[in-house]
Amino acid sequence: MARDPETIEQEIEKARDQLAESLDALTDRAHPRHLVESGKQRVQARLETPAVRYALIGVGAILALAVLRKLFR
Repeated sequence: MARDPETIEQEIEKARDQLAESLDALTDRAHPRHLVESGKQRVQARLETPAVRYALIGVGAILALAVLRKLFR
């Protein structure tokens, strides 16, 4: 069954538009600024978890004590 050339052209144009939208979305997601921002958000979310927060507070306290001990010895 033969298809109408006009219908084929419309389908091709629709496919081109969809491809262009997909490429734009991929380009936007792969932009270094967006990758850095995404990484920062993941690190901030991880640092907000209680286990990591308390571990960092503990490490900071130990380092502070070590520095104070070194200064006053």
